[in-house]
Amino acid sequence: MATDNQANAEPLAAANRCPYTGLGQEFHPFLPPYLDNPYPFFARARSEEPVFYHPDLDCWVISRYEDIKTILRDPTTFSADIVTTPLQPFSAEVLHILHEGGYRSTPVLSNTDPPVHTRMRHCVTLAFTPRRVAVLEPYIRRLVQAHIDRFAQEGRADLVHQFTYDIPALVMFRLLGIPDEDVPVVKTGAEHRLLLMWGKPSPAEQARLARGLVAFWQYSAELVATRLRQPQDDLTSALIQVRHGDDTVLTVQEIESIVFSLLLAGHEPTTNLLSNGLRQLLAHQAVWQALCQNPASIPNTVEELLRFDTSAVTWHRRTRRPVDIRGVGIPAGARLLLLLGSANHDAAHFPAPERLDIHRANAKDHLSFGFGIHYCLGAPLARLEMHIALELLTTRLPGMRLVDDQAFAFLPNTTVRGPQHLWVEWEVV
Repeated sequence: MATDNQANAEPLAAANRCPYTGLGQEFHPFLPPYLDNPYPFFARARSEEPVFYHPDLDCWVISRYEDIKTILRDPTTFSADIVTTPLQPFSAEVLHILHEGGYRSTPVLSNTDPPVHTRMRHCVTLAFTPRRVAVLEPYIRRLVQAHIDRFAQEGRADLVHQFTYDIPALVMFRLLGIPDEDVPVVKTGAEHRLLLMWGKPSPAEQARLARGLVAFWQYSAELVATRLRQPQDDLTSALIQVRHGDDTVLTVQEIESIVFSLLLAGHEPTTNLLSNGLRQLLAHQAVWQALCQNPASIPNTVEELLRFDTSAVTWHRRTRRPVDIRGVGIPAGARLLLLLGSANHDAAHFPAPERLDIHRANAKDHLSFGFGIHYCLGAPLARLEMHIALELLTTRLPGMRLVDDQAFAFLPNTTVRGPQHLWVEWEVV
């Protein structure tokens, strides 16, 4: 069975295990209060111990902007091959479930290094053209308008389940050629994959999630098989066209894996970006009202929201050789956990980082989409979706505010963060 490095994880730096030091004892990424608000911990890490080891995750945690940007720009020293490697090695039962289900995802984009990454990114870029993004804009605008229409007269809504949950998925469906009614299937499959990669599920929970992962993989593979038989004007068919029957360009398995990857990365982070952004704007009512009165500031507001409360709060790399980061020696083969959310709040790069400033001059310097050769291919589409959502919500519902005293819940994982519910209210005119 050929699988990507999700299914073949082994402890990557067993020799690096050492006693807890300082913040290593206080880093609990799967528990409140960190899940509720990781930014106070990020501030402590930058100040007290910007590089520390965490034995439970067997990783070195990096928190400062310049260090993380340096790591992301250097694929020769810092490999991306563990990005989708699960934090916990899969059990024999899980491996059996994957094998029996025909799971055969292979590394393609975020979890590859050159020269494989160079080939993959070139092929996807040929298919994922600016034209494909541009023609989506009228559809996104109609989609956002239709969602607002459904709750505008109610005076109250859960913006996650009534707005941000399915809009990015429906956009990705239009791009890939997937029917709208499959949103629940894909969103559930994406959540299963996310929790298997970056969560800490129990053995029984791992098995349940693995069964969901198999169904998610089979769904992706069937879409590719259908497009091989019946090409359409969509990204899946375009990838097949780029391949042109030549396995040295792309294999069918690689196309299946690209689709499988996009059915998580293509919508889940954007759902959380929208949810986080709207929550923060409404929590800062003066900023929200200023935006309603001056929609010309929306483009920079999008960048500031990406900086202020990103959905990808961490990312992953592996050292190819021994390195020294701020005087801390890290051996070859060590897993690194890069605190992107912390980098985006580093006062050495962003003055007054805890202030939501929609006019911030360098807001676009955030690392929310990564940096270097792995910079997110979907960034223009995510920005477009956020821009349209803010434009239409500020126009249609300028009186929107957060419902008081609500509790926010987050999926227990290290990497992707966004509220599961976001209750808002407004006066109906």
